[in-house]
Amino acid sequence: MRVCHALVWNWKRNACKWRRGIIFMTSSSIRGLLNQPLFIFRNAISAISAFKAVEVISEQLPGRCYMLRNLLWATSKHDVYLMQNYSVMHWSPLLRRGKEVLNVAKQIVPTVKRPGVSSQSLSRVQISAMSVKENLIVAGGFQGELICKYLNHPGVAFCTKMTTEENAITNAVDIFHNPNGAMRIITGNNDAKVRIYDAKTFACLNGFAFGWSVNNTSVSPDGRMLAVLGDTTECLLADANSGKVIESLKGHLDYSFASAWHPDGNILATGNQDTTCRLWDIRNTSKSLAVLKGRMGAIRCVKFSLDGKFLSMAEPADFVHIYESRTGYEQAQEIDLFGEIAGISFSPDTEALFVGVADRTYGSVLEFNKRHHNKYIDSIF
Repeated sequence: MRVCHALVWNWKRNACKWRRGIIFMTSSSIRGLLNQPLFIFRNAISAISAFKAVEVISEQLPGRCYMLRNLLWATSKHDVYLMQNYSVMHWSPLLRRGKEVLNVAKQIVPTVKRPGVSSQSLSRVQISAMSVKENLIVAGGFQGELICKYLNHPGVAFCTKMTTEENAITNAVDIFHNPNGAMRIITGNNDAKVRIYDAKTFACLNGFAFGWSVNNTSVSPDGRMLAVLGDTTECLLADANSGKVIESLKGHLDYSFASAWHPDGNILATGNQDTTCRLWDIRNTSKSLAVLKGRMGAIRCVKFSLDGKFLSMAEPADFVHIYESRTGYEQAQEIDLFGEIAGISFSPDTEALFVGVADRTYGSVLEFNKRHHNKYIDSIF
């Protein structure tokens, strides 16, 4: 995993902050966020206002989230999981209170010993990636750690170090179902390997090696195809069972860090350090279906809504873009904010979009609700 042009990026970002700081100083703001999102027309993209800002949640996110941007997950409109220092927190926007779900600062010992499964105690883990789905939290660490916890059980179900290599950061973790319906865990590491675990026994079922650090992995909705992205300009499509490479997607100019599948399984979105997100139709991979440009930085996180109507992509800091799929991704809403972005997540009903901001001053979780245009008829007529 490589950082691109750090000095140029910092200069561009600081200049942009200075220009926008004048606007923030002279307008009504909530902890650095304008009351209404900023909609900008650019290139051939027209603006939409699908989501509106409704709340800034006071939970503080750490100011150091490095380059990885999947540290926030919404399992419902009223259940948001996020990293806060060395803890995974649950925040309820409905009850307006949070609680600690997992503490990784102290020693972590698996609560259940499973025959034939190698687990080990861990302590003071720096979490680099996280996924929360179907009552299971999976977290990866900067030293190759893997931690699994069931939400409805106390303690940690499983934890281990996946590799002893020095450069072993866990760049990606995800939870998926294979074609038979069995739940699986997938990880991608800087040791150039993708590993698949059984989500019930936590046994390592498969390991696939590649020629470069793996920055992101995602499995298609049917569980058959695996997208693998890393320190290469190409994005690979592989068989999720065997790891055999099926296609190589070419078009990006730099290293890739994010991917997401449309719920129909035909469209793959890939986020890259070249400041673009490319959309690929896997039925015709000769060229990308569309190229969506960011504002300033690399595209570190991409997410489709569960109904497939929206695609959201986040830059390392300050900008989140929302595209509408039914318009062919030609209409977009741009959210302009202060701070490093730690993660983005749609609620399963697509009624809310949550944005994690990791910043010393503006660290928070932002909630945007879907805008509804209702027509009222005067009862007199």
